[in-house]
Amino acid sequence: MQTRSVRRWLKGRLLVSLTLLLAAGATATACSSSDSGNNPPPTGNPPSGNTPDGGSGGGPDGGTLPDGGTLPDGQPPNNPPKGSDLAEPHKKDIAMQLVSSAENSSLDWKAQYKYIEDIKDGRGYTAGIIGFCSGTGDMLELVENYQKAKPGNILEKYLPALRRVNGTDSHAGLDPTFKGDWETAAADSAFQRAQDEERDRVYFNPAVRQAKQDGLGALGQFAYYDAIVMHGPGDTPVSLGGIRKAAMSKAKTPAQGGDEVAYIDAFLDARVVAMKTEAAHTDTTRVDTEQRVFLKARNLGLDTPLVWKVYGEDFRIDH
Repeated sequence: MQTRSVRRWLKGRLLVSLTLLLAAGATATACSSSDSGNNPPPTGNPPSGNTPDGGSGGGPDGGTLPDGGTLPDGQPPNNPPKGSDLAEPHKKDIAMQLVSSAENSSLDWKAQYKYIEDIKDGRGYTAGIIGFCSGTGDMLELVENYQKAKPGNILEKYLPALRRVNGTDSHAGLDPTFKGDWETAAADSAFQRAQDEERDRVYFNPAVRQAKQDGLGALGQFAYYDAIVMHGPGDTPVSLGGIRKAAMSKAKTPAQGGDEVAYIDAFLDARVVAMKTEAAHTDTTRVDTEQRVFLKARNLGLDTPLVWKVYGEDFRIDH
């Protein structure tokens, strides 16, 4: 069994040209994705489509889609394949449990609001349900949003320090009390809600929206979400956008008239290739003995019961 520190490190966090982004005045960089942070630039752009509301994907409020579009309101569209919407509350909770099984060897994803440690990956503290990092800007943005929702909260006093350490692995101004105060804040429903909203804005909503645009049901939507959690958004070869582009070079999406099972299979193939480019991701069981199990069973709606393994551990969701 792997330790939580190792699993959190496996999760990775994409530090895509952080120095350049900060120099350009960017307020935050998603802490999600590849551990290397030095991915080669993509060649070309994956196919894109317009959203039902006339937009084309994410943005400051809605996150960035893999095709570079913007999603003004941060919400998934309302036209998923019939009976197969990962944004439906019960299906979304299943998605959180599936990710938590790989990240924490537990289905209790809500227990991770209080998680915080420095996993020595060069990104400072990693914390919370999606691994917000003090060194990449998303933790800063999270605490700023918490401050707006609840002025005077226990983490507000760390905002100056979080701004100073952004882009570094430093704990200056945070230690020795930040970890304890984070754990205290995690019991506050307002802080839990802030974590949920940041997860949805940056990771869940953009991934699910893109999957719906590609004509995928709940399993395909989850495959995109799990990929963005580990690899991050963007168009680099080991980001969600790059993995999607590689898959589309092998199979058509359902929206393009392709077979859904064949396309998801191609996407998972591309995901494994991306994972194996980094030593930290060479264990691909979250694909091989989880998502491929569901695909082999043709469970495109991600319907329960679900039985799978991650890192050799057995998991089951009955309802």
